[in-house]
Amino acid sequence: MDFTITAEQQELLDLVQEIVTKEIAPRALEMDKEGVVPDELWKILKQTGLTSLGVPKEYGGIGLDAMTLALIFEKIAQGCAGIATACAANMLAMLPVAFGGTPAQMQAFCDVILGGGMAAFALTEPNAGSDASAIATRAKKTEGGYILNGTKHFITNGPIADVVVVFANANPARGVRGLTAFIVPTDTDGFRVGKVEDKMGIRASATSELVLTDCFVPESARLGREGSGFKWAMRTLDASRPFVGAISVGIAEAALQAAGKYAHTRVQFGNKLIALQMVQQMLADMAMATEASRLLVWKAAASQMAGARNAGVIASMAKCFASDTAMKVSTDAVQIMGGAGYSKEAPLEKYMRDAKVMQIFEGSNQVQRGIIAGGLKFS
Repeated sequence: MDFTITAEQQELLDLVQEIVTKEIAPRALEMDKEGVVPDELWKILKQTGLTSLGVPKEYGGIGLDAMTLALIFEKIAQGCAGIATACAANMLAMLPVAFGGTPAQMQAFCDVILGGGMAAFALTEPNAGSDASAIATRAKKTEGGYILNGTKHFITNGPIADVVVVFANANPARGVRGLTAFIVPTDTDGFRVGKVEDKMGIRASATSELVLTDCFVPESARLGREGSGFKWAMRTLDASRPFVGAISVGIAEAALQAAGKYAHTRVQFGNKLIALQMVQQMLADMAMATEASRLLVWKAAASQMAGARNAGVIASMAKCFASDTAMKVSTDAVQIMGGAGYSKEAPLEKYMRDAKVMQIFEGSNQVQRGIIAGGLKFS
């Protein structure tokens, strides 16, 4: 595999780096404190296309491939993982429409995002996290469409979404084979935002419950045939996990850079910290793990682009390994910086809090290890 960054990719990365340096990173600590993204920053993110990165060219987007998307999400996450998550969530919501929807449904969905709208992927419920088969939201067939009832939980972009892909069971007797996906505009009668979560990390990314009460959607809102929702959900998670890995690499890289700079300036015992062999070893281990994670994310993106049969397993490896790395590297970075790293006046403890959820969402790392083990081939 050739992982050489092209001139076009580098030009994009330079533009993203400018936005990160000037607009995102300077606001990161305040957004983390308040849990709110300023309207001015949303305007910049939307105008520069960072909220519509995944839209294919045939639907009006710039048509970035998985590798380029991974590079960009890593770069954004170095400035703020919450912003990277919010931008990535638009693409997460778009994927089941791309997989299961008609061209007309896909165009309408992309038009919302290209017009500055936000989207959400509503799979998780209070009693259905990694186990999608436990979904309790129901879709009851009625004249001209379906009536949706249920509550979704921990939904990224929930409070700010204009359109949501909702997974509901249209035939509970069939279990997971009854799951069906629907495109639901958030101004639909019976749809409301429930509890907004006060999270440990990625606080610039808004997360909430979504409540559907006798919410009517027309049959044209259904993605694919009735009962195909589980397939679209699993394909979506397989396709999006490399980008969780990419955001994790961004967190690890930011933590590594901060700890390295500190070690080169902080003096203890008459020497800079970097002169201490133990600190050198910690930084070396952090750098190796970060680079290995980056390469695994790139392999996952390349496997997805090539349509490799084991692309889903590689995606699980990338998500699992990179998020574990982000947690370890950010924790070690706080250790190197000591009290300065523990203080909220520096971004190190934020990196550590942001990293934790990367091990949890889009399938916990325990679930990823099960997927990986199940996909191993021994000859």
